[in-house]
Amino acid sequence: MFFLSFLWLVRTTKFILFWFYLWQLKEYHIGRFLDHFNTEKGKGLIFNSLNVFKVFLLLAFPFFPVLLLFMVIFLYAFEFLKALLDFSRKRIKKPVLTKKTVFLVLFGLFFELAAVFFLFSFAGNIRSFAFWLLLFDVLVPVIVSLIVLIFQPFAVLMRNRILRKAKEKREKFDKLLVIGITGSYGKTSTKEFLAEILSLKYKVLKTKEHQNSEVGISQCILNDLEKDHEVFVCEMGAYNVGGIKLLCDIAKPKIGILTGINEQHMATFGSQQNIIKGKYELIESLPLDGLAFFNSKNKYCLELYEKTDIKKFLYGQEAEFSGQENILGALAVAEKLGVPEHELLKFKETASQMPGRELKIGIKNLTVIDSTYSANPDGVIANLEYLKSFPGKKIIIMPCLIELGRASKEVHLRIGKKIKETCDLAIITTKERFKEIKEEAGDKALFLPEAENIFQKIVSFCEEGDVILLQSRVPKNLIRKLL
Repeated sequence: MFFLSFLWLVRTTKFILFWFYLWQLKEYHIGRFLDHFNTEKGKGLIFNSLNVFKVFLLLAFPFFPVLLLFMVIFLYAFEFLKALLDFSRKRIKKPVLTKKTVFLVLFGLFFELAAVFFLFSFAGNIRSFAFWLLLFDVLVPVIVSLIVLIFQPFAVLMRNRILRKAKEKREKFDKLLVIGITGSYGKTSTKEFLAEILSLKYKVLKTKEHQNSEVGISQCILNDLEKDHEVFVCEMGAYNVGGIKLLCDIAKPKIGILTGINEQHMATFGSQQNIIKGKYELIESLPLDGLAFFNSKNKYCLELYEKTDIKKFLYGQEAEFSGQENILGALAVAEKLGVPEHELLKFKETASQMPGRELKIGIKNLTVIDSTYSANPDGVIANLEYLKSFPGKKIIIMPCLIELGRASKEVHLRIGKKIKETCDLAIITTKERFKEIKEEAGDKALFLPEAENIFQKIVSFCEEGDVILLQSRVPKNLIRKLL
């Protein structure tokens, strides 16, 4: 039993780390976590051949205990060796260490060890011992999820404490000008542009990458806000109605920028109307003497502009290329805040590339557009439009988009239509909406989930001077091969 326990502990630790990683990736949001299992990758985590085989072993164990015991030992020996290999090659997916994740992981590992010690005491024989280990193994996703949910009230208490301290600190900075930026897309680009321009005149603080949640914004205030800061450029993201209002209660913005609204995160918001309502909370939270800025290129922003009563502005009307409205929005706000006109003109001339969209030279002298940060419908369409400006054959590599709810089919049909118009080849790495993309893109769309197969296709298809757009999350080992 000691030998079997050792094998089981090593391989189970790997999977416990993975499930905590997945919860952290989804920001401990139940709706986002559950929506992951609507994707092919998510379904594969549960309904894969190995899990089906383990369930079969559990069901058959009472009838063939000796035979199945040897099968279980062989199975865990194989998984043990695989886990050791993954650990040695640093291919283990594990959560980023924070106070919360350290606590949750330690508790999960303690529970794992406690289960083994308990079984040593009460299993009676090795066959029974192996059966209960196998059952625990199959239930690891449920056990980890229960640990997360059980401690969620305590996490909420800790979160509320951080939020309260951030609000108290923010209230002491009565002269601080806060600019809130929200939308389904374009938030990060607009924030980066605006912070850069305003830094020419003011001492500026901005939220860091992926720091647009209530805890992220609060930590930015607590850790980075100093007495000499004059402007705080605050990116705001949310997954539910009420989320932006909460962020506004913390940061107290006087200027609000609505960068655009689409179907992104409809799975958690529930409907397009809820998305619109949730994003507009930024404008509703502004004081009567506040300023509201709306992207004129977005139909929902135009509708919200019309209903807004405080001082308001449209921007982006003169955008010459997709994404330029983010630059123009930053310039419009900077102009109102007194940045000299010659500085604005100089910035407009030089700021031609969106943050998060990097041009690189890859194998065979291919141009590689790295836009792996962007993962929303308008971002994909904008990048495909940008792709048009390049000579040579044009290739996009991307997964299907997630968290779009019932809008997912229509969005992927739209992407497929744009691919047909723009690309010579589209390599789609996930399957859930490949059918819709192919329906519009035709033979240009190819489903290839494996990095090595994608690389071989690129090598055979592309020539010097061609251009590849890497959109959203693509395999990291593929990026390394291409660059």
